[in-house]
Amino acid sequence: MTKRRSRGDGGLHWDEKRQRWIATASLGYYPSGKRIVKRGSGKTKTEAKNKLKEVLRDHEDGLAIAPTGYTVENAVNDWLMYGLAGRDTGTLDTCTALSRTHVIPSLGKRKLRDLSAEDVDKWLAVKAKTLSTRTLQALHSCLNRSVRRAMARDKVKRNVVELCSVPHGQAGRPSKALTLSQADTVLRAAAGTSMNAYIVVALLTGARTEELRALTWDHVFLKGEPNATPPVPPYVAVWRSVRSGGDTKTRKSRRTLALPVRCVAALWQHWEDQGWDRLAAGDAWEENGLVFASDVGKELDSTNVRRAFRTAIGKAEGVDAKEWTPRELRHSFVSLLSDKGIPLEEISRLVGHSGTAVTEEVYRKQIRPVIQTGAVAMDGIFKADPDR
Repeated sequence: MTKRRSRGDGGLHWDEKRQRWIATASLGYYPSGKRIVKRGSGKTKTEAKNKLKEVLRDHEDGLAIAPTGYTVENAVNDWLMYGLAGRDTGTLDTCTALSRTHVIPSLGKRKLRDLSAEDVDKWLAVKAKTLSTRTLQALHSCLNRSVRRAMARDKVKRNVVELCSVPHGQAGRPSKALTLSQADTVLRAAAGTSMNAYIVVALLTGARTEELRALTWDHVFLKGEPNATPPVPPYVAVWRSVRSGGDTKTRKSRRTLALPVRCVAALWQHWEDQGWDRLAAGDAWEENGLVFASDVGKELDSTNVRRAFRTAIGKAEGVDAKEWTPRELRHSFVSLLSDKGIPLEEISRLVGHSGTAVTEEVYRKQIRPVIQTGAVAMDGIFKADPDR
């Protein structure tokens, strides 16, 4: 005769409402006194028992049992809601757009506990046919960070996304730089426009667009310090950016740059023009002390700057405005200095990089170093014409 199970030891029964077998096991009590019961369900007795065994294994491994319906979409949404708290608005918008457009539609319905490395590999392979490598890296990062957060909260045993490498995608938009003649054309086309000072300063100092948008007049010294010893020429303190907290991209990005004469003239004119804008706006003017602001004194966003930039250079001969962006003024600054023979170390300091390796990596197409030391030395050792 089969021995009857003791009360609370668990069991196996048919759930008429769910039309499934339910296997249960009692694992003690919560501090509140409520019994801890774990369940597994299946269409057959064997399936229900196996599911219960899996649940019990998770419990023994110290994992809280995630809801059976917890999906990749739930994990991504939780990460977007809580994992990015305090981050810059631009970062949040970018991650949200990538997740909503590419991650959730493709993998969102998959239960997180069932997500496999093969699923991720196939998904990335499909995306690689249409997206750039950089975008693929961003997608992988969003999914990886979402699953990692879920793993830290015992929603899944391991993060299979970390086991997957990012494939090579399509070639992205190549960076480019203005030649000297193109730069001169752009400067002449921008003269007299509201973007003239912005374009002149960006091209002649190499400041990032995010740094110029946050630049305030109290960091611009158009007269310099003539009474100092030695005298200090006009300069600009690039100490802020539109990043979260107002910090520059790196510690070395916080720098002070002497202003070329053309920049000083453009900024004086811009100061005067902004005064007229302030009068025209009247009570609508919002004083933020910004050098480059909207018609009512508010901070510009990247879209505003890009649109105004393309309008300003629209008549530049030999330059298709639609093919250029404000950040390429910085690329052009690096390229023009490199063509002039300025050492890489000095260029790196001017653009605010943490080291020359970063400059070489980011601007490898703009920098054209010609190492002449060996040639000069050999010319001194060996005569150019051995017969002479």
